[in-house]
Amino acid sequence: MDKNKNQSENMWKGASPQIFSNAKKLRENQTEAEEKFWLAVKDNQIEGYKFRRQHPLSIYIADFYCHALKLVVEIDGEYHLSEEQQLLDKKRTSDIEFQGLKVIRFTNDEIMSNLEEVIDKIKSHIK
Repeated sequence: MDKNKNQSENMWKGASPQIFSNAKKLRENQTEAEEKFWLAVKDNQIEGYKFRRQHPLSIYIADFYCHALKLVVEIDGEYHLSEEQQLLDKKRTSDIEFQGLKVIRFTNDEIMSNLEEVIDKIKSHIK
């Protein structure tokens, strides 16, 4: 039983029930770019790796997360262009990477206009 507890704490980094609840709501209301990306990665389509969407990690919710690769994929809308949001994103990335994970970011536009290149970039992180 302790083994499962350690695995879940490792996978979710101690996320609270509120974070899990918020993640569920986000899964039910994905952006168009998130939906397009999800269709490309679900069911282990990238090199056989499982990705999860709106995955709780400590106090954050990662847009997409592959536990086996320790990889977080963030998809940023236009509001991420503001200076204030970029500072918050930098802190968020730092906090997540401090936990031994890698964060890569793409814009909504990259997903919508060049998904194949995005997938290639993710595959390059696998190798």
